[in-house]
Amino acid sequence: MNWDQIQGNWKQLKGKAQATWGEITDDDWRKAEGRREELVGLIQQKYGRTKETVEREVDDWMRKS
Repeated sequence: MNWDQIQGNWKQLKGKAQATWGEITDDDWRKAEGRREELVGLIQQKYGRTKETVEREVDDWMRKS
């Protein structure tokens, strides 16, 4: 699945993302609205990881979705 497909199906895929990154709040998910850079920033902020690490995590999650 590519990121355009994820954006188009964000409401359905948000649940899988929430299961992976449970510390992100519902308000944060609404702010991200399927935007990759926003999601990466939220994960960095909540989990204190580097941008490169988070981008790999998001890519892995995307492939599994």
